[in-house]
Amino acid sequence: MKTITQREFRNNAASVMDQVEAGESFYVTRNGVEVAQVSPVARRRRLSAEELVERHRRLPRVDSAQMREEADEFFGGEDRVGDDERG
Repeated sequence: MKTITQREFRNNAASVMDQVEAGESFYVTRNGVEVAQVSPVARRRRLSAEELVERHRRLPRVDSAQMREEADEFFGGEDRVGDDERG
């Protein structure tokens, strides 16, 4: 990890940030004392469509009738939107 002074960071911020974006990390010093660390943010890569489909296939099956029953118990199912008894 590189060490730069506060002045170098201020005067060369664009260059430093370009290097950080490329994966470099820096300690920033003030009066010879390390006061900050500038590092890239860990980013998760985007998944491909095939990876998303495979993840979807591994999800557990949902029993919609049981889920509705549990939701009605928890929230009270007497006033659900769209349940007209007018037939």
